[in-house]
Amino acid sequence: MGRAPVLLDLPDAIETERLVLRSPRPGDGPAMNAAILDTWDALHRWMPWARERPAVEETETIARQLHASFLTRADLPMVMFLQDRKTVVGSTGLHRMDWSVPRFEIGYWIRRTHEGQGYVSEAVNALARFAFRTLEAERVEIHCSHRNARSQRVAERCGFTLEGRLRNHGRETTGELRDMMVYALIPGDPAVQALLA
Repeated sequence: MGRAPVLLDLPDAIETERLVLRSPRPGDGPAMNAAILDTWDALHRWMPWARERPAVEETETIARQLHASFLTRADLPMVMFLQDRKTVVGSTGLHRMDWSVPRFEIGYWIRRTHEGQGYVSEAVNALARFAFRTLEAERVEIHCSHRNARSQRVAERCGFTLEGRLRNHGRETTGELRDMMVYALIPGDPAVQALLA
């Protein structure tokens, strides 16, 4: 990538059939906090950042920090809203990027009340399309615990290839050793060709 990432003019929202993926903004804290608390058990199980239940003010602070990260292109976090642009159903984004490749990792979680409805796959496909089409990605990854079968199914449904299992890569929030499952898409993959068709 020739230009400095901070100079990239990127949309702050991506619309899908049922969702609006939008960068966090000041004022998003209360709605994000409600979604986090509603989904706390799963988040606490799988997300390293979910150590203690946050207060609304803490989530508002995080929303503002994420907004700043989006503006500087240090991270591209997105809040998942229904089309009403009010109901937060989860969070996603392009993370841990290497702009020199360019390479991105898609992360996600879904609100408990909206599980099992295909929203995460819809968001992942939209972000992968955006990464390859707009950001000229050469690689998009999904990483998840070997114990997180739901997350693995999302990657597989979206056509990502399982490239490896990194044994004893880290620890779960419970302290148990975790293997990291690494899935990826690259431009020549059939799933990418389908996304860009």
